[in-house]
Amino acid sequence: MALVSMNDFLPKAKAGKYAVGQFNMNNLEFAQAIVEAAIELNSPFIYGVSEGALKYMGIEFTVAIAEAAAKKSGLPIALHLDHGSSFEVAMKCIRAGFSSVMFDGSHYSFEENIRLTKEVVKAARAMGVSVEGELGTIGGVEDDISVDEEHANLAKPEEAIRFYEETGVDCLAIAVGTAHGMYAGEPNIHFDIIEAVSKAIPVPVVLHGGSGVPDEMIRKSIAAGVGKINVNTENQVACTESIRAALNKDAKIYDPRKYLTPARSAMIEVVKSKIQLFGSSNQA
Repeated sequence: MALVSMNDFLPKAKAGKYAVGQFNMNNLEFAQAIVEAAIELNSPFIYGVSEGALKYMGIEFTVAIAEAAAKKSGLPIALHLDHGSSFEVAMKCIRAGFSSVMFDGSHYSFEENIRLTKEVVKAARAMGVSVEGELGTIGGVEDDISVDEEHANLAKPEEAIRFYEETGVDCLAIAVGTAHGMYAGEPNIHFDIIEAVSKAIPVPVVLHGGSGVPDEMIRKSIAAGVGKINVNTENQVACTESIRAALNKDAKIYDPRKYLTPARSAMIEVVKSKIQLFGSSNQA
């Protein structure tokens, strides 16, 4: 099966009150773990690729790995640019074979964010590629982007509704109290914002910073209208902890397969638990 846009499964997720997971692809083992978990549970999913991961893996390898996963699995898989910083980066990814892109204009003024997002939507739609927009500023650290709590700001429902109406994005990430990275304490998610926006627009709300959010908060977010949830840090932690344990156990290990195989297995378990929590099992 070829890679698909998020429009192949997100409308169904919104209607069915479940969410599809975006799991970031950071290398081959991440890609393999994510697709193996999804095959086992027959779930659609999104490979998220940040600009930092693109620099690390190379765009040609990134697309080839995702296409191989789609062909092997037969699952509906979207290859999605995560937090794209410009029209040019989004177009580069589309030309290379990405089936979905995010334009993150949240650091611009509201009007400029609308203007720039509309440009991406217009070009992407002509290519059958889905687009995610973002409103409000999500805190935490992701790749080279760091936003402290002081500068994170919540999305306003009336602005989010207008943003959708003017841009026509296929899903909308709004800042509701989550953060990138792991949490020191429990996040304070504003479910009322999610519900107000979700009831007023026909596309799903996206929850960024899904790692470390308590299960009950995830369930409440989905009930309020979240249809896409991003997870990266939990996989990174599981991978690194597994590698560290393998190397600590045997200092003579030098074959990367000896520590990357258990790391991949650890990530499979993380992804399976998220797919089951999000409710996307058997929705492929």
